[in-house]
Amino acid sequence: MTDLFDFKPKPAAYAVMGNPVAHSKSPQIHAAFAQQCNQRMTYTAIQVDVGGFAQAVGNFQAAGGHGLNITVPFKHEAWELCDELSARAAQAKAVNTIMFRPDGAIYGDNTDGVGLLRDLVINHGACIADRRVLVLGAGGAVRGMLGPLLNERPAQLVIANRTPDKARELAGEFAPAQVQACGYEDLSGLKFDLIINGTAASLQGELPPLPDGVIAEGGWCYDLMYAQAPTIFMRWAWEQGAEKVLDGLGMLVEQAAESFNLWRGVRPQTAPVIEELRRDIGVAR
Repeated sequence: MTDLFDFKPKPAAYAVMGNPVAHSKSPQIHAAFAQQCNQRMTYTAIQVDVGGFAQAVGNFQAAGGHGLNITVPFKHEAWELCDELSARAAQAKAVNTIMFRPDGAIYGDNTDGVGLLRDLVINHGACIADRRVLVLGAGGAVRGMLGPLLNERPAQLVIANRTPDKARELAGEFAPAQVQACGYEDLSGLKFDLIINGTAASLQGELPPLPDGVIAEGGWCYDLMYAQAPTIFMRWAWEQGAEKVLDGLGMLVEQAAESFNLWRGVRPQTAPVIEELRRDIGVAR
């Protein structure tokens, strides 16, 4: 007979939901965090059909799940589903981290922007204050970045998008006096100290139609995407003379660490996990 005093509760269950999601590195990242921080938890990847997100979240919660990460294309749906929101999630209108409260309420946060800033500022020593910043794209990833970027007090923050009206709409939701918006053709003659590619174009081997000379002397470029070989945006940045060119692997790990801290109340060390991922999948530095 089992000794009642030997009983251990089931590990806390977490997962990432998206479509597609099989490629996600989040299970590997959170397994490394759990081992490092001595946390009893499981973390899986769950593919969700479009139209079935709310039911999938409900099923996971009903089965005793503790929290979720949310990736494309469900970040806005997650924002709509939550009962409570962090200030940054409310501002972004996008949620990538869900925590289930003991009373059943669903709390939503957005850790994308803080993950980007921790990678840029803490891991790489970037300074954003008083710098000219250009963000490419106006989708869900960019939504999560704008608030944290503005908190760093750049001299200028411009959103450029293939559909300028979408960029202007997004800028208007934040601080029209602080955020400008335009089409790519309007960038000719302008220079920026930091260019962040928030589009998914790199994954298709495509480059946003950026003019030559848009990177200021000593400028940095950051691609939210990552791959085994340098992305087309990274190669363009080197060709254009960028001082430093970075991929988004560090952001991926840093935003995951922010979620982990929210769920478990402990902040893992990210540097060894970033290095582990680079070794395992051969991601370009």
